[in-house]
Order: sequence, then structure tokens, then C-alpha cells
Amino acid sequence: MVEIKTPEQIRKMREAGLVVAEALKACEQAVAPGITTGELNAIAAGVISDHGAKSNFLGYHGFTGVICASVNDEVVHGIPGDRKLEDGDMISIDCGAIVDGWHGDSAVTVFVGEGHAPELLQLSQVTEDSMWAGIAAMKKNNRLVDVSRAIESYIRRQPLPAKGKYGIIQDFGGHGIGTEMHMDPHLLNYVDRGRGRGPKLVPGFCLAIEPMISLGTPKTHTLADEWTVKTNDGTWASHWEHSIAVTEEGPLVLTAFDGGRAKLAELGITAAPDPLG
Repeated sequence: MVEIKTPEQIRKMREAGLVVAEALKACEQAVAPGITTGELNAIAAGVISDHGAKSNFLGYHGFTGVICASVNDEVVHGIPGDRKLEDGDMISIDCGAIVDGWHGDSAVTVFVGEGHAPELLQLSQVTEDSMWAGIAAMKKNNRLVDVSRAIESYIRRQPLPAKGKYGIIQDFGGHGIGTEMHMDPHLLNYVDRGRGRGPKLVPGFCLAIEPMISLGTPKTHTLADEWTVKTNDGTWASHWEHSIAVTEEGPLVLTAFDGGRAKLAELGITAAPDPLG
């Protein structure tokens, strides 16, 4: 069953989404050679606490952080700790928060230091832009598969990098979000014709859209810590995520400071008015 939210519930999710946006902004600003992933975790925890919110990552099935910190060939679910970031690294930071029982979830890819290879910069940009292609497809009366198709088709249209290729990670995808962080439906970042079209997108339908792309294989494995997911071939990966609500007026990006207005306008889409003004 898909949980459909009322406007007031979406307002609460917007509050949670802005807390997540603030936490990720603080982490992005702190990323530099020498900082540890544990220190980034503490920064995010401080922001969440300062806003009177709760982490939805901490304690989730035993997870020990308020962020996932996935470095280089780590795709998702990296556990924050003593690892120091080095010049040239790339880190995906995933964070979530709860306000009055309603969840927000978002992720960004951040470059550490300078001088990154063009294919890495391109990888992150393609991953982020494919997320926005999926967000633009979150129109009333579209189907879930339309979001998957928008993400995949955008990636497939991009020129291949000079080194490597684009592997769309298949073991993980987006999800419904609301009174829980992970809810039905599961969102593939590619089209599986055997799954049908999926549910109709109606006002109050909320999704966390999160493409994950590597520079090589789409295949992954989980480390002995039972959390950290790496690419099988050691190629680096990017992860971007936003939480979005379908409304009568258009999509509302709950975890973007401007509600997604600027980026969606570039794509010819009108974002919904921000319920918080």
C-alpha cells in the first residue's frame, strides 16, 4: 500500500526535508582533506539536534551513524568513523531526519580537494542530472515506471566518459517515504518490463529518488561490516538523492532549499509552491 499524504503532512515532511538540507550543507562545507567521516557525522548530528529533529539513520537496523559516508568505490551505506578523507577523494553523504514523525532523506556527492579527473566530475553530474530527470517526471497521473524511465533514458543518452562507462546500480534504488524512511513503492533506476507500470502518481504521493551510478560495473557486494556497499570492479560511484511530493500544482522537492524551483524551471517544469512560504 502506498501512503498518500495530506497537505498538512507534506508540510511536516517539508520541515524535515529542510533540516536534512541544512545538515548536508554543513557537511559539504566541512569536507576537506584530513577531516574524518566521523567528524562529518558529528556535524550532521549537531545540525539535526539544533533543529529539534531526530536522525532516522541512527539505530536503523543497528546502523551507528546519522549519515552514510561512502568514499570512492563505496556506493552507499558507508559507516562513518576514523577514515580521513584525502585530496582527490569523492564522498557520497546520505542523511535523513524526522520532524513530528515525518521523514526526510537526501544525498549528495562531494569532491575532496582539487584536480579530479574529468570522468569523475562527469559521473557526478550525470548522476545528479538523472535524479532531476526523474523528479521532472513526478507529474500527477504519471506512473512509477515513468520516473524509472526518465532516469535511465537520461543516463543512456549521455556520451560515455573517456575512461569507463556508466553502470546503473541495480541492487538499490529509491523508495516511498513518509511516516517511515523506507516505504512502498520501491523505485528502480531503470525499466524492468516485468514489473509493469507501477502505481499512479497522485497528489500526496511521496518518493525518495536516488540514482547510483558507477564508472564500470553495476554489480556490487557488501563488506563484512554488513553495511558498506562497494562496486565489484573497484570503479568509483556517485549517489544523489532528493525526497519529493506530488501536488496538484506540480512536484515539490522537500529536501531542496528552494523546493526545486530553479532546477525544475530549467527543465520547463513549474515547482509547487512552498507550503512553508
